[in-house]
Amino acid sequence: MDQLLAIRIFARVVEAGSFTRAADSLQMPKATVTKLVQALETLVGAKLLQRTTRRIAVTPEGKAYYEKTIRVVKELADIDSEFGATHRKPKGHLRINVGASLAWYVLIPALPDFLAQYPEIQIDLGVSDQHIDLISSNVDCVIRGGLLSDSSMVARKLGTTSWVTCATPAYLAQHGTPRHPRDLEEGHVMVSYLSPKTARAVPMIFRRGGERFEPQVARRVGVNESNAHVASGLASLGLIQTFTAAVRDYIDEGKLVPVLKDWQPPDYPFYLVYPSNRHISNRIRVFIDWFVERFQLVG
Repeated sequence: MDQLLAIRIFARVVEAGSFTRAADSLQMPKATVTKLVQALETLVGAKLLQRTTRRIAVTPEGKAYYEKTIRVVKELADIDSEFGATHRKPKGHLRINVGASLAWYVLIPALPDFLAQYPEIQIDLGVSDQHIDLISSNVDCVIRGGLLSDSSMVARKLGTTSWVTCATPAYLAQHGTPRHPRDLEEGHVMVSYLSPKTARAVPMIFRRGGERFEPQVARRVGVNESNAHVASGLASLGLIQTFTAAVRDYIDEGKLVPVLKDWQPPDYPFYLVYPSNRHISNRIRVFIDWFVERFQLVG
């Protein structure tokens, strides 16, 4: 038995929470993954994983073994990357999860440049406003916005993007152009963005200097996906408040008109997040460095 390989496989099973997901991410047969973990348990003389028909649980011995061995695995992988980076081009499979509007307006248009620089990297892009679990989903990194609460992850700040409140010329012709956030409570309607996490409407917030308003605007439509949110605004269903990058082209074309320009929420931060206990391969490193630079052009 290749003990180091078995340890690496055991670590991925722990992180994925499933033999099947671990096998898929390692591109190995599930039977091979199971066999090597069983052989590792025989070698160390302890039950590392408790298996049931629906899930696996890490035993106390397995948790201790994982925490000790993962440091060794990561150090070896870092050594390999350090010595190989100058001689090998990054290659392999890269799994990324990103929110819909950021994927549509920022990442995907820029990907041809990245793939031209690194033709041996293959990208699987998961696009969703839903927050996913990186470990169980076998994702290498995610691009997330807002406050981060998971201390087990490493987060590299990409930057911030500004907000804009806007509507179509047809909507404004019918409802009038607001001059103050209070005006929104009289005869205006909004398209709410529904949080994928809570299903609650994200309120419109307006700030100018030390003043803050959260007007109670009538809601006509609520959507939980950012591209559909913009599409609803373009359909004159109501005012929308969204990221400037998502509607910049529509504003330039005159399809949407900004309102209350002096009253906008604080800029919204974005982060590229990856697990702290997983080796960061050279292909992930080059993607992170490339996208950090690319994001600076968004503004």
